[in-house]
Amino acid sequence: MDLVGTTQVESESIKDFERVMQQDDKIQLRAQNSMVQEQARLELDPEQVKNGLGQLVLTVIKLLHELMERQALRRINAGSLTEEEIERLGLTLMRQAEEIDRLRKEFKLEEEDLNLDLGPLGKLL
Repeated sequence: MDLVGTTQVESESIKDFERVMQQDDKIQLRAQNSMVQEQARLELDPEQVKNGLGQLVLTVIKLLHELMERQALRRINAGSLTEEEIERLGLTLMRQAEEIDRLRKEFKLEEEDLNLDLGPLGKLL
């Protein structure tokens, strides 16, 4: 976006700053409105929105599942769980993994779709 004009403010009053910012916004809006030649059309595909939200939700659920698995392993290694608790925990985590996989397939997502690339930090999962 091209700036129409810049304004410098040398004041210690936040009200002066606010007033100048509002004026700059109005100038930029007027410039944008005058440059618009035709009305933009927004095409929404309900299936893509559904899959995008599904992917986001499943990614968060998968991340939480991974964190729970790691915490369970820590507790098992620390010896703070009984054999019965370990068995129940393992069964629960296994069922969660199956349900996540079922939902992933329902949304037609690949396993890699739930693994976000965080740039320099690497992959999420």
